[in-house]
Amino acid sequence: MPNISRLADSLRAAGGTVAWVLPAVGERTAVGDEFFGPEIAELFRTSGGTGPLADRLWQDFLVHRDDLLVEKSAPSAFFPGRCRLPELLEQRDVETVLITGTVTNVCCESSARDASTLGFRVIMVADANAAGRDQDHNATLHTVYRTFGDVRPTLDVLDLIKG
Repeated sequence: MPNISRLADSLRAAGGTVAWVLPAVGERTAVGDEFFGPEIAELFRTSGGTGPLADRLWQDFLVHRDDLLVEKSAPSAFFPGRCRLPELLEQRDVETVLITGTVTNVCCESSARDASTLGFRVIMVADANAAGRDQDHNATLHTVYRTFGDVRPTLDVLDLIKG
């Protein structure tokens, strides 16, 4: 969490855009119930919480006036029609995205793949993502680095932002 806050502060200071992305409460589906079972499907469906977006963020994250707050209704924040993020970033002439958050090998990897496909430069911040297991986290970092973007630690990214 501290690395994400440091990156957000540095981006703002450099005139960049900070986007906070949260899962939307999805519709219950027969396929979800069949695949996960009703209890786990409901847990996933409501994992992002309810209420105002800023109130649903981790308590230590500070949202600033010019930050973007968006919901996504798919694992990826860049999947067409499932999140407004790509359009909002394009309106601000953003060409490079830093991927941070959880879960590295699910939502973060999905977002990195789709952002790359849409033509954004992607940097997965290795120590600002988290997964349930180290091997899953590291496998995603390897996949992203080999195919979809760059992978760097927070300190390197901070140097790039200041650069």
